[in-house]
Amino acid sequence: MGDWLNTFPTVGSQTLRALARYPERIAFSWPGGSISYRGTADLIGQFQKVFMSLGAQPGTRVALLTANRADTWCAGVAAQPSRFAISWLHPLGSLQDQIDQIEDAGSEILVIDADTFLLRGGELAARAQGLRHVFTLGRADYGIDLLLAADAAGSATPRDFAGPDDDAVLNYTGGTTGKSKGALRQHRQVAGFASAILADFEIPDTPRYLTVAPISHVAGTKVLPALIRGGTVHMLKGFDPEAVFRTIERERINFTLFVPTMIYMLLDHPALPKTDLTSLELLLYGASPMSPSRLLEGMERIGPVFSQLYGQTECYPVSVLRKTDHDASRPDLFLSCGFPISACDVRILDDDDQEVAPGEAGEICVRAPHVMAEYWQRPEQTAETLKNGWLHTGDIARADERGYMFILDRKKDMIVSGGFNIFPREVEDVLTQHPDVAMCAVVGVPDDKWGEAVTAIIVARDGARPSAEELINLVKTRKGSAHAPKHIKFVSELPLTGVGKIDKKSLRASFWVGRERMVG
Repeated sequence: MGDWLNTFPTVGSQTLRALARYPERIAFSWPGGSISYRGTADLIGQFQKVFMSLGAQPGTRVALLTANRADTWCAGVAAQPSRFAISWLHPLGSLQDQIDQIEDAGSEILVIDADTFLLRGGELAARAQGLRHVFTLGRADYGIDLLLAADAAGSATPRDFAGPDDDAVLNYTGGTTGKSKGALRQHRQVAGFASAILADFEIPDTPRYLTVAPISHVAGTKVLPALIRGGTVHMLKGFDPEAVFRTIERERINFTLFVPTMIYMLLDHPALPKTDLTSLELLLYGASPMSPSRLLEGMERIGPVFSQLYGQTECYPVSVLRKTDHDASRPDLFLSCGFPISACDVRILDDDDQEVAPGEAGEICVRAPHVMAEYWQRPEQTAETLKNGWLHTGDIARADERGYMFILDRKKDMIVSGGFNIFPREVEDVLTQHPDVAMCAVVGVPDDKWGEAVTAIIVARDGARPSAEELINLVKTRKGSAHAPKHIKFVSELPLTGVGKIDKKSLRASFWVGRERMVG
């Protein structure tokens, strides 16, 4: 079973311990229902009894497709102490992407939230190769109803049979720079994440945590920390601004997580000034940079509760920009992705993996207990990413003298224009400070003269009509003529990936049709 002496307890053990500590408290709440800590532990035990009756081998992959709901989260927890590894399917992913993930992971068990994904679940059950068992939560004409099977199995005390070297999680990257890859973690690489979050994120005592973003992704990483603190996780199945406002006010929510596009929608919603948000203590945001002007607006209208998180599928978390760093008198820090958390060794390295001087550009590289073990079945990409004892994030950044990091861009997004290396993030940071710009994306497009021309795609604030010439001159003044966009395109909305990031791959694709450059 490998070395047990110097490892964290598994996530299963940590979860079961947290549930045992506060048996009478409400663990999960959702529109129309709730479940106590004791009830959650009982449900996990019943699900585990069903899973272990299947006779599946340790390491069996369990794919889950679900909206935010407590019982599917419990199914994932039950799988891991049974020595199975879970793989969350993206709830907004395409059918083919989900099939590819099931088959790439080698998933034998599929768990479907039939209330939300009835038809898609049926398609996956029929088409994905290698599945041996399909469970549904909710009525369906395929698979086995996991809730009915749990009732039939009877009560069972959940037990953790997993060891540190058992596979625990196979999470897939967002695919923004190419085909999605599976980041594999054994229990020893997963177990420390909750402690890392509780150490450096300002999670309130007795959290009342609202999950709106999918629990299959970063929002799910805050569930266990909230339970360890004895809190309640309030679940909404999707982002509806009015439902978000009502829930925060009614449940006195003190902690939530949004992507920037959600925050923009809340700021633009007429219900904001009429809603009591004074219970909020922490509003985490991440997945993509936030407009500094909109961040200031959020701080003025919602309060000094903003905190930015940074990490990636291969290692989360990496850094945090805490509430006190969101200081209107120091707006330069708004452009930072934060200060490295205590559980991570983070360096800015050059192409030879040597540390650069403060202020110089290099790649963010990380060492931490929660770095992935490997990319599943991709040895060459694993070797390239986990090189010389560092996780190479692919994010180019500079760090100031104190260690605050400022991401310039993804390494693969760099634009080469007229012989100059230009990072789109630097241009976007200038453009989004203009009061008439709601969102923007900067990409390189083919140009016979420049090789690539800096092109900005702009979403204007409601009622505003910014001048292209004014925006170009703004960048020219702040960054110089090489960075100034050669083209400005105004659009009503930007394409987003399933996790709320701007989809630059699709933005670039239309400009590069028939050209040699790789779109990814």
